[in-house]
Amino acid sequence: MRGGGRVVDGGWGGGLPGLPLAICMPKLSFTLMEATGKKADFLRLAVKELGLKNVTVAETRAETAGQSEAHREVYDVAVARAVGPMTVIAELTVPLVKIGGRVLLIKGQKAAEELAAAKRGMHMLHVSHSGTVDTPTGKIVVLEKPRKTPGKYPRRDGEPKRDPL
Repeated sequence: MRGGGRVVDGGWGGGLPGLPLAICMPKLSFTLMEATGKKADFLRLAVKELGLKNVTVAETRAETAGQSEAHREVYDVAVARAVGPMTVIAELTVPLVKIGGRVLLIKGQKAAEELAAAKRGMHMLHVSHSGTVDTPTGKIVVLEKPRKTPGKYPRRDGEPKRDPL
């Protein structure tokens, strides 16, 4: 993705990590996904004030976006400050990424434990763990998508959180 590419920020961090990444990587196209209207409005204002031409804000839930033609399997990379269980975040982000794409989940020090617990769910989503990068504050779990996500994922609004894979 050196010359260009599409990145989606899953929407669980008020523009983090999407906004700083967009500033640092102006050749990439970023979509910041946010379901809450006030947060989406803030992100639009931040994008305008920062003069970022490589960022759009999509006011939608990840469950809805993952089933829409406009967002399903169109991004090269999905990023998320994964504050919830890995299986939930994976179900919401993996359907957004193209075959051959990657999902980067920023996790805490217990990433290995979460990864082990997410093994079954990752298999169901057709995604595999390709590595974990240590950072000063936690870990970045890298998932790779070698084939299409089954059409039933993501499930309806709120269901991934209520009943994780």
